Amino acid sequence: MIRPSETSITRVLPLSSDSALRRRFMVVDEPLQGNLRFGLMLEVLDMLAGETALAYVRRFHPEGHVVTAAIDSIRIRHAGDVARDLVFHSSINLVGRTSMEVGIRAEHPGAPPDRIASCYFTMVARSGSGEGATSIPIPPLAYGDDLERHRAEKALARREAHRRELVAASAPPSPEESRLLATLQQAQLEPGFAGLLAGKLVTESWERMYPEQEGVPKTIFGGYLIRRAFELSSICAELVAPDRPVVVAVNRINFFHPVRLDDKLHFTSRVVYTGTTSICVETGIERISRDRTSKAISNICLFTFVNVDRDLMPRPVPKVYPATAAEDASYLEAHRHHQAHLRVREDGVLAMRI
Repeated sequence: MIRPSETSITRVLPLSSDSALRRRFMVVDEPLQGNLRFGLMLEVLDMLAGETALAYVRRFHPEGHVVTAAIDSIRIRHAGDVARDLVFHSSINLVGRTSMEVGIRAEHPGAPPDRIASCYFTMVARSGSGEGATSIPIPPLAYGDDLERHRAEKALARREAHRRELVAASAPPSPEESRLLATLQQAQLEPGFAGLLAGKLVTESWERMYPEQEGVPKTIFGGYLIRRAFELSSICAELVAPDRPVVVAVNRINFFHPVRLDDKLHFTSRVVYTGTTSICVETGIERISRDRTSKAISNICLFTFVNVDRDLMPRPVPKVYPATAAEDASYLEAHRHHQAHLRVREDGVLAMRI
């Protein structure tokens, strides 16, 4: 049996020495803290997760391939510096019957290294292509030390936390949550109300899929889809952020339906919640077949941003007011995610303090 350490892969983006690569990963061409294109980093992360999982699957199924089933979570710990090399360490933490959790640590090298992000992907082993593709079983890992066992336990805990979130999502509002929604609704009835309505904080984009976006045969690369979703979400967050929105968390993203060549995609981003300095943006990706006979939601993404100044210090954001039942539901779901995010910070897991 194979140990997690035997699945490890390290990749380096030589940003400090490759000027063309450094320019590609810039947000703006000027000195700016956190001047690193997170959307492009998402592509790198998804590609590395796929490479790590594929190497494991090919040990047992030489013709097998892998697809991204979900981005479990990404937590940003420090702002990235586009002038420093970026190192990615990946390994498989847990293997199920057909799925694997791949953990990736992104950091700037040093002594000690600066941790940029902790990332977790669920990949699924597949055989065949197109509509005939099927999931294939893969052997479990063997854990040789306490660290490997600890990572496996954390992976199981993340799966269980996701199941609890699914149950909680359908739960009615608590008394405290009901009071929060009632306060937001009452404010809209006051004379002279001039708050930001969630229904007006929307950005949209359309795109058709071509062969250069292909990942596995006949299926579009998931990292590209999430990059485009993030970029539109960032633009949407600017509708609220008085200063500059910087991403601090990516909540679980499920890949519900594969996107295929020639599909037309409709991206819709909405600001669904704001905290004191934070902004939650939900982006849905709807795929429409070329003949318009097939339509389905491919992904729903929730990104959390913090409004910051040039020194990455948090700055206040205005309240967002939901006005419909659907907007109330999205507000409440994002509020629950935000509260869970704050609890993670209190536990010291999230080191970024912006």
